Amino acid sequence: MSPRLSVVVPAYNNAAVVAETIRSVLAQTFDDYELVVADHASQDGTWEVLQQFADDPRVRLLQTPAGGGAKANWDAVSQAATGELVKLVCGDDLLYPRMLEVQVAAFDRHPRAEVVASKRDIVDAAGKPLVRGRGLGRMRGEVDGAAALRATVRSGGNLLGEPMCVMLRRSTLEAVGWWDDRQPYYIDLGTYAHALVRGTLVAVPETLAGFRVSATQWSVRLTHEQSSQAAAFHARVRAEHPEVLSASDVARGDLMAKVAAWQRRAAYAWLGRRMQTAEARPA
Repeated sequence: MSPRLSVVVPAYNNAAVVAETIRSVLAQTFDDYELVVADHASQDGTWEVLQQFADDPRVRLLQTPAGGGAKANWDAVSQAATGELVKLVCGDDLLYPRMLEVQVAAFDRHPRAEVVASKRDIVDAAGKPLVRGRGLGRMRGEVDGAAALRATVRSGGNLLGEPMCVMLRRSTLEAVGWWDDRQPYYIDLGTYAHALVRGTLVAVPETLAGFRVSATQWSVRLTHEQSSQAAAFHARVRAEHPEVLSASDVARGDLMAKVAAWQRRAAYAWLGRRMQTAEARPA
């Protein structure tokens, strides 16, 4: 009998932290799930680290060949899922213990829901919170999917958060062609968009995950590329769903994406100083 939920982890060069990620899934209060982990030809010993979980009946370990970028591994591990619902968790992020229980219950209460999302903390390399309770904007409870997509575009960012914040129906993910990486930095939101126009979002205003960042993860160049890809994503949604977005929605979203890029630069500078200070402290 298939589990209700599949948690899927596309691991890539996560040897230092992937065991903590896996343990955060295995410590959930909800138990009707499988955990599928696919290592994408890592070069840092990730596959060897994963072997400590090989005997756990909840866990399946897979390997995917090199090449194809994130989409290749995200698609492969998602297609291996057998559950009705799917949650993708990157190999360095953390689920808090009630995440699965709360989000599955939200699907049970809202049969029209295509997407459930919750807030997350931003955590450092050691898992300590840097910023608490981020995400969702003003959205709470069941929200029309088109309205949620419009609000997200107008924000210039991703109100739903990274994949570990979100739960989807596997059938929907398959119907929309799996993960959409036409704008690679928007592989998550680009895919949520397809699901949102099919039904509703349930916004759970509870902090249920930790998104891990490091001082070397981003650069000024990346913030520029992200804002450029945001504009391309907005234009694509407008072209594919003109009933959802107006030209003024796109213009506002493009402007806010540029503002967000400047805010990220400041945040990364602060993060870099914080991490350097932490590393300089005596053990």
